[in-house]
Amino acid sequence: MDKFKQFLKNIAAITDHELADTLSFFTEKNLQKGDFFVKSGKVCQYAAFIMKGTLRTFYINDKAQETTSCFCIENNFTTSYKSFILQQPSNLFIQAIEYTELLVIDYNNLQKLYKSSPTWQNIGRTVAEQEYIVMEKYASVMNNETAKEKYLRLLREQPNVIKKAPVEDIASYLGVTRRTLSRIRQQISK
Repeated sequence: MDKFKQFLKNIAAITDHELADTLSFFTEKNLQKGDFFVKSGKVCQYAAFIMKGTLRTFYINDKAQETTSCFCIENNFTTSYKSFILQQPSNLFIQAIEYTELLVIDYNNLQKLYKSSPTWQNIGRTVAEQEYIVMEKYASVMNNETAKEKYLRLLREQPNVIKKAPVEDIASYLGVTRRTLSRIRQQISK
């Protein structure tokens, strides 16, 4: 809980009273490696703060292959945003790649927080803005960097993902084949 409290305090001037009230809207959820937080075709009911662990967001492309679009790491929020906000079926899967501890809030309770707390309106806006920046940065990186540059960026910005995620998921995230990723790793280790 301390990580969550600190995360909120870094975003907004939230009082101890507001924190206590906020926590009553969240519940703990644990996922084992391989468990799904969201499945494609289902409406995403929850947003989650990742207290411990790592999740992978992916979709099935037009060639029926899994394409990783994000690794969600500790001390961040995650959800299938489009599905959660619109309450429509998701086209994404979000799956634990290791044991993961979450604090989750359902759509209706988040709306209650927004209505009752200007602080939470600020937190929601800030988290949404941060997520947008991450998505825009990812799109730019995918279009403007070489495979080696993308790998080095991942190594620098999310080193634990390199240690925890399967090679095929990392390759998919970088938009390269497994073979290309192996070649990049060999070049870097020399």
